[in-house]
Amino acid sequence: MANPKLGLVRKNRRELGMLGLLVVLIVITSLGTRESGVMGLFESKFLTPDNLKNISREIGIYGIFSIGVGIVIITAGIDLSVGSLMALLGVVFLYFVTPPETRPDSFLAKIIPEISWPMAIIFTLAMGTLVGLMQGLLVGKLKLQAFIVTLCGLLSYRGLARFSADDTSINLSDSEQNLNFVRYLGEGSLGDVLTNGNGSGILHSIPMSFVYLIGFALVFGIILHRSIFGRYIFAAGRNELATKYSGINTSIVIAFAYVIAGFCTAFASIPFCIYTGSVQPATHGAFFELYAIAAAVLGGCSLKGGEGSIIGILIGTAILIVLRNMVNLFGYPTPLSDAITGGVIFVGVLLDQHGISSIKRLFTKKNKAA
Repeated sequence: MANPKLGLVRKNRRELGMLGLLVVLIVITSLGTRESGVMGLFESKFLTPDNLKNISREIGIYGIFSIGVGIVIITAGIDLSVGSLMALLGVVFLYFVTPPETRPDSFLAKIIPEISWPMAIIFTLAMGTLVGLMQGLLVGKLKLQAFIVTLCGLLSYRGLARFSADDTSINLSDSEQNLNFVRYLGEGSLGDVLTNGNGSGILHSIPMSFVYLIGFALVFGIILHRSIFGRYIFAAGRNELATKYSGINTSIVIAFAYVIAGFCTAFASIPFCIYTGSVQPATHGAFFELYAIAAAVLGGCSLKGGEGSIIGILIGTAILIVLRNMVNLFGYPTPLSDAITGGVIFVGVLLDQHGISSIKRLFTKKNKAA
């Protein structure tokens, strides 16, 4: 009789392997950044409350849009427009909450009215969702290549953001509205929201972006792993043609995956632009699509489609953020984190396409031939 626990381990072996890697990275970083002396063994720059809070905040923001990209990858698609869309939505959101006279002299800056921050959030989320719907229909209905569609988005959204901002920074500080509470929602902690910025305690160590991520993980975890629609997403990724012949409208399923990605990107863009305090459209959100793809692939999402999990995406996101933090704390040049990200993506794709056993057989044959 098969052991159900052993079967569960085998089913989630990739996620467990990545979780082990995350633990190893945390241990290495913690030990490598400890202070000198006997007391230094119990103190580490990595484990300071401020550093852990910053890491949690970044994991929250990156994890939200990585979930959207991961769901797209499960359908055998790709989304390269994440970073550029975050820049465009960041510009639009700040235009919504700043008076027209403080904006650059551009057409988009003139036609966007100033509205209250709750309405600005709603409109920003709606815009991101509509962009996701547009891309989803192009990929799902018109059967255009996802790579080409989202690559065009990467170029177009970034260009539109730069043009509308006249290639200058848009600052949140230019707003004349009372944005104290929205700042708590964006860059503050759970304690700040509950106490209106007063008091202290454990709740003030939990960033709101991390709270949002937990909510997103629960909702989309249920949709992906506990609903019929989630089964359709996996089926469309494994074999779209067979799924279509079985009576499932794969065009709608694939299009909805991009709608989810657009909504996740729009949601993440709001706390990110509040956290940064400004949007420089030329660099805002640059390479975020690579972090999302890397997080999804590391977490077990196959670029061939049909495989992946929400918990795996979260683990992949945490690995990338901890890697970046480790590079900074060890005093290495900041651009090295980009090199590490590229290497991580390469290794993930290599293992995804060939697997460890195939690589071993490849080297075994070479050795035998030698």
